[in-house]
Amino acid sequence: MKCVINRRAQFSASHRYWLNELSESENVKRFGPCTRSPGHGHNYVLFVAMEGELDQYGMVLNLSDVKQVIKREITSQLDFSYLNDAWEEFQHTLPTTENMARVIWNRLAPHLPLVNIQLFEHPELWADYQGHDMDAYLTISTHFSAAHRLALPSLTLEQNSEIYGKCARVNGHGHNYHLEVTIQGEIDPRTGMLADLVAFQQAVDQYVVEPFDHTFLNKDIPYFEQVVPTAENIAVHIRDLLEAPIRQIGAKLHKVKLIESPNNSAEVYGLPLAASPSRSQQEPALASL
Repeated sequence: MKCVINRRAQFSASHRYWLNELSESENVKRFGPCTRSPGHGHNYVLFVAMEGELDQYGMVLNLSDVKQVIKREITSQLDFSYLNDAWEEFQHTLPTTENMARVIWNRLAPHLPLVNIQLFEHPELWADYQGHDMDAYLTISTHFSAAHRLALPSLTLEQNSEIYGKCARVNGHGHNYHLEVTIQGEIDPRTGMLADLVAFQQAVDQYVVEPFDHTFLNKDIPYFEQVVPTAENIAVHIRDLLEAPIRQIGAKLHKVKLIESPNNSAEVYGLPLAASPSRSQQEPALASL
């Protein structure tokens, strides 16, 4: 029987975004404060996912051996380093989060049966890489606060209460929503980016966070005048709002995950590139209760 196991590691390192072939003004325009010399640092958290058959001892791999491989090949070399100079790979392609995940995969793949490398630059930014050339995933997380009421306009209060319980109460209730947006794309061989991170964050802020934050969704967001703002429906609507803006920054929207509370979340995946985000084409949301 096959099983996927994960090993966590961490290291602290600094880096700088700077391309020698660009002028100072061009670098600043492209990379902003990340161009400042001598660089800036992060506490990186690394998750190494591996797959294999369970052995007679109930293990895929000996985790002590895995720990030593990760330490030897990755953390002992990167911890307290200046990434631009630490490895040759980062002298050709900048050490962005997504490119670091790719390079870490390449260095561990000869030693471990990898299925995913996940690297957190900080709790609100991380990348995933699964060994497919320059293809990678980049996720940002953010939040907004909003109120809603779960009720179909065509039903009575009693009928809605039978379906939605307390969530059908006429004055609604609120949540601090946690939102994770994942994009997919090809890592640029020079900049190390699959998309402009600032543009990515601006798209999420402009189309979701600013319009949704501190609203009563049923009344303030026209879409929810007739659509019940469940976590699933909110996630689908966010997906539809972001499809075009994400394409405009040169990436594909991979997934939207909306966490309504610690006990309730929903996630939906991006549409095929040829599809348009009409209600008839929307696949069901996946809810976790």
